Amino acid sequence: MTEYGIGSEMSTSGDVYSFGILLLEMVARKRPTDEIFEADLNLRNFVKIAFSALRVMEIVDPMLLTEERHGSKMVEYLISIIKIGLACSTESPKDRMSITNALCELHLVKNNISKVIN
Repeated sequence: MTEYGIGSEMSTSGDVYSFGILLLEMVARKRPTDEIFEADLNLRNFVKIAFSALRVMEIVDPMLLTEERHGSKMVEYLISIIKIGLACSTESPKDRMSITNALCELHLVKNNISKVIN
């Protein structure tokens, strides 16, 4: 599903969906139009499958894990970001995380990352 791409009217819910997909794009370093996505496989499903199978590290952009000494903590933060991306991009608009909650969660992740890196 590509929300606006299939003719849906613009809405806050659609914006939240797009934001969630953007988060997933950044973590997985894949675009929704990547050639690996065919038939029922899309970016969200790709991430969700890896996440539910506990294979997150197989889909995370390796560039995000260049800090060896903070590796385990960074994985924890990336998992938090993936959870937010998935919660924002659920198929049903009523089940999506609100943008306010998403931003609060991302601020928590940012603050925790800052503590580890500094």
